[in-house]
Amino acid sequence: MAESEPRRSASTAALAFAFGAVALWATNALVGKTLLANHPVSHVQFLQFCGAALVFAVIRLASTSPSPLVGEGGSARSAETDEGCSSEVRRRRSLEHPSSDLASRGHLLPQGEKERPALPAYAVGFIGLVGTMVLQYIAFASMPVIEANLVAYTWPLMVAAAIILLGRPKRPLLLGLTAALGFAGVALVVSGGRAHAWLEGSLVGYCAAFGSALCMAFYSLAVGRLAVPPDRLLLPSALLGVTLTFAWCLHDGVAGLGGMSLLFGLYLGAGPMGLGYYFWSRALSLDQGGRLAVVAYLTPIASTLLLALSGESLSMTAVAGAVLVIGSCIAVGIERPEA
Repeated sequence: MAESEPRRSASTAALAFAFGAVALWATNALVGKTLLANHPVSHVQFLQFCGAALVFAVIRLASTSPSPLVGEGGSARSAETDEGCSSEVRRRRSLEHPSSDLASRGHLLPQGEKERPALPAYAVGFIGLVGTMVLQYIAFASMPVIEANLVAYTWPLMVAAAIILLGRPKRPLLLGLTAALGFAGVALVVSGGRAHAWLEGSLVGYCAAFGSALCMAFYSLAVGRLAVPPDRLLLPSALLGVTLTFAWCLHDGVAGLGGMSLLFGLYLGAGPMGLGYYFWSRALSLDQGGRLAVVAYLTPIASTLLLALSGESLSMTAVAGAVLVIGSCIAVGIERPEA
């Protein structure tokens, strides 16, 4: 009982963080589509990275500031419980599952440790944040947003496929077939149901959407293996993103962004990019069984539904492809590799 309590607490926290990330990510495509209708990608991205940098800076300051007893001591006890959960999870993983799946190996440094992230760790943050978001919004601006969204959110399938290849699945042939059906669904989405020609949209858009998925899949696999708190990676990446997108804005020409456009752009940075990435990173660090990929599959479902309600449409062939993508993601994610 004493050992199971920290495990349950960590699992509950991981699920809460994961669902929070999915809820924010689900709004990304719809709000992004609204902004891109009247503004270039560079301006939207600059606002996003500004909003994300502010959020990550606040999180970083909060994580480094001393946290003595608060109120009646509840916060301090909560922190001790969280630390106990994290330590217990790490101990049991190292003893019981030394070669478990990639998504479940991560942990955070205990509060107070001053180790500086190595260059590869910063690279993980840059690829995961800047690579994913810049390529995703290039795709949004270059092809139908609803299609770009579905292709970009194949990253959970990529994560699951990597775990299958590098782990020890119980039914490798069945899972391999399921993953293949998922990628066949991607092909149907890309074709859009066109009988005579494929890739009638921008080839750059399709490549960008797929590249965005690869970046996010890489981040999801790598961040859980780093002994570095997510805020240490995400804040430098966001600041670099601000610099790069500001230079991009200067190249495209600076134009005023005010009113609702300014608020929407900052929301994209503070919400889906800022808190969304932070919540997901925390969830991965607490995940005990590599099962959170299943939660991520709710993102394309929710975001596609919101886009459909806003007036976006898919052909019946593309709808069939979307069903294959989402269904195969869920089927692959439910299967747990053997320990």
